[in-house]
Amino acid sequence: MEEPNFFDKVYQVAKQIPFGRVTSYGAIAKYLGAVRSARMVGWAMNNSHTKDVPAHRVVNRNGVLTGKHHFDGTNLMQQLLENEGVKVVDNQIINFKDHFWDPGKELESPY
Repeated sequence: MEEPNFFDKVYQVAKQIPFGRVTSYGAIAKYLGAVRSARMVGWAMNNSHTKDVPAHRVVNRNGVLTGKHHFDGTNLMQQLLENEGVKVVDNQIINFKDHFWDPGKELESPY
């Protein structure tokens, strides 16, 4: 059996983000043992549209919707989050820490 590539590992983590919660590119990278690879996680999210991955739940470390331009429509990422009860103002998640999900604390270590 072939070892999953980095993008596949990112998708496996992202699929576990609970409804109404968000995480950051960096938190996923850290969980996967690739602390300095937050940008690679972003690239994975950009390519996740056909993978049934809730990419709208992955934001930057400050709760800003930096990936929103990769969604169809001007506010789709925000609308998806708001449908889950996450309030967004000016592309920033309100009460980000209350909605933050840390895979390192919630999931078993992949190692």
